[in-house]
Amino acid sequence: MSLAMTRDQREAFLADVHVGVLGVARPDGPPSLTPVWYRYVDGVVEIATSSDTAKLDLIRASGVASLCAQFEGTPPAFVTVEGPASVSSIREGVVEAIAARYLGAEAAAVYAAGPGRRDDTLITLQVARWRTGDFSKVMG
Repeated sequence: MSLAMTRDQREAFLADVHVGVLGVARPDGPPSLTPVWYRYVDGVVEIATSSDTAKLDLIRASGVASLCAQFEGTPPAFVTVEGPASVSSIREGVVEAIAARYLGAEAAAVYAAGPGRRDDTLITLQVARWRTGDFSKVMG
């Protein structure tokens, strides 16, 4: 029996609210892994971050990244995506939209306007490859 999700299942899972783990290759050691908030729409993962993080230099150098989102309850499930990645200035409203997924609209507005918030850079990951696992398919 296959644990693989259908296209609709994997897209719905990735679009749902999960903390993602962003993976980027490092030339001098193991991959860099960072927990991130993200949003997924139409084949694109967007992550807001600050401009002073090492992961941005790694993405600029390699041009690719991976993201894993998982459900740790029972039955567990996961979606991993990988593909070309780029770095750009954040567009207005993106921080609020991503934060709202995790905090709700009201708290996201406070977060986005808050002192010390440094999310000024956008990581865009174009999904080119999927890996999925849904253990409900074997657990019934």
